Amino acid sequence: MAGITRTADAPAAHPHRAAPRGPGTRAAPLVAQSVIWAGAVAVLALWWSDTPSVVGLAGWLTDAGRITGLLAGYACAVLVALMARIPPLDRALGTDRLARWHAMGGRYTISLVLAHTLLILWGYSLTGGTGIVNETRTVVLNYPDMLKATAAFFLFLLTAVLSARAARRRVGYETWHYLHFATYAAIFLAFGHQLANGADFVGNQPARLAWYGLYLGAAALIVWFRFLAPVRAAWRHRLRVAGVCPEAPGVVSVHITGRRLEELAARPGQFFRWRFLAPGLWWTANPYSLSAPAGSGGLRITVKSVGGHSAALARLTPGTRIWAEGPYGALIPERARAGKSLLLAGGVGITPMRALFETLPGDTVLVYWARSPQDLALRGELDAIAAARGARVHYSVDTPAEYRLPLSADTLTRLVPDVARRDVYLCGPPGMTEAARKALRAAGVPGARVHHESFAF
Repeated sequence: MAGITRTADAPAAHPHRAAPRGPGTRAAPLVAQSVIWAGAVAVLALWWSDTPSVVGLAGWLTDAGRITGLLAGYACAVLVALMARIPPLDRALGTDRLARWHAMGGRYTISLVLAHTLLILWGYSLTGGTGIVNETRTVVLNYPDMLKATAAFFLFLLTAVLSARAARRRVGYETWHYLHFATYAAIFLAFGHQLANGADFVGNQPARLAWYGLYLGAAALIVWFRFLAPVRAAWRHRLRVAGVCPEAPGVVSVHITGRRLEELAARPGQFFRWRFLAPGLWWTANPYSLSAPAGSGGLRITVKSVGGHSAALARLTPGTRIWAEGPYGALIPERARAGKSLLLAGGVGITPMRALFETLPGDTVLVYWARSPQDLALRGELDAIAAARGARVHYSVDTPAEYRLPLSADTLTRLVPDVARRDVYLCGPPGMTEAARKALRAAGVPGARVHHESFAF
């Protein structure tokens, strides 16, 4: 039957050695969150030190508006820094976690911006004895930099609407990505009114300098890591397509060559954002994992055709120039702590798992789910790696049904009796990864030992 068996087992695993300690420690998120909250406390301390007393409803509303405005301004700088793609931060926290923090922080920021606008206008209208409509007209037209701040307000609202889940499903990734740059314009437009009208900054030179430092620092991170570093890397490494090789129906491997590739310091399990300078492809950069350990001989990605961009990669010609941003991601061998690992892959999620399967130290087991035997991409390589290192690989396919392994706690504990004492690396479609998380939890695997990245940005 197409040469497939329920499991393909290599010889017994050799004794394992402890994995090296790396940057992806459990303490990293706590440290990062502590730094962010400490900054928020410092912002509140700025308001406290500059506010001797609060009297009356108008005073309470106005000062609540000051607080929400200060926190919104601080949050804008933090959001920019979180998505500046800083490699050490990305490796320590993981791209998925950074994206989740950014999305959650964005919702908080929009809420703070709305609250700031409403509270300030309401408080000012009570203080001046005017209606809120007249007060809004006065503030927008007569206060310094408020026309720019008003434009920023509507840009923030536009970004919020486009980022809502219902709208996000109807907008292509690249369209949403480029429209998201409107937030940079909004932050730039809003910055002036903070210093011109903010009671905490008028006449407070240290506070003004600190705010300039916060924003200039965030801007420097964006300019370097999102723009200058990729240009520098493109010039330094001169990446080009060396060849394209079919691996399975609708799946191809793109082999990439270049200069000084070892300086990229790419780890197994990491990904780059690839921009192929070919007609129809040059304007978009998509994330694809390395499907083999990086080396001086070249890089390789393996891609399944799921859309226009990925389908076009099969038609790339040797010599096509490439811009690559990265490496990114914390799905790396250094995350392992137990000295033995379980890799769970679904579909094209096998790509980072294949690189990890070759390089993870210690006793390693791979379980790979696909639709059919023909869809088991890179199977020959996986079998060869298993045999060479004394690891185990299990295959499951939906058809024929008798070769299907249910993704359940019972299946995992039967295949890997000590699963609860292993590090688990997980990559696959959303439905598969959610089922895997539930199965691992039921099998007693601590959440801190499950390493996963979705690439859903």
